[in-house]
Amino acid sequence: MATPYVTDETGGKYIASTQRPDGTWRKQRRVKEGYVPQEEVPVYENKYVKFFKSKPELPPGLSPEATTPATPCRPEGGEAGLSKTAKRNLKRKEKRRQQQEKEAEAVSRTLDKLSLGDAAQTPGALQGCQAAPPAASDAADAAATTEKAKKIKNLRKKLRQVEELQQRIQAGEVSQPSREQLEKLARRRALEEELEDLERGL
Repeated sequence: MATPYVTDETGGKYIASTQRPDGTWRKQRRVKEGYVPQEEVPVYENKYVKFFKSKPELPPGLSPEATTPATPCRPEGGEAGLSKTAKRNLKRKEKRRQQQEKEAEAVSRTLDKLSLGDAAQTPGALQGCQAAPPAASDAADAAATTEKAKKIKNLRKKLRQVEELQQRIQAGEVSQPSREQLEKLARRRALEEELEDLERGL
């Protein structure tokens, strides 16, 4: 916004009086020759900024018509502009989707074959459909074994804590055992039996 200057009959320059938003008036101000108001001072730009602003967008000698984007041609059987890896991933996703559709169709066919009236055949058919492959059963056995090992380790730790507590009581370190400590001592036999059962199961 340019500052409104007023020149009087003597040739002096003034900034015209203006009205403030609240209705009051600013008085006019005399301006010296060559004065540039702060709002009108251009922003400083170093020589590099000036160079890049004046630099043309296109390389010298290249016509603007040559830069219009041509219609991209699509390669056969693929998306435009995709890399080999992206195309391979698209193929994999498509295969997975087709396999899932086939599995869903197979399940729906087996469910159609099973009728509610054939109660005698149902258990055998279900066993045939639900038979887990040997690798899955081995994984389940391994998981059960690790679970048992964790329980055994936990029980041994609890028994060790009970023995330590009993030794502290016998040594006189704990004169008045609390209710929780007494309950811990009372559970010793049950912990030992559970540990023996688990060790037999391994």
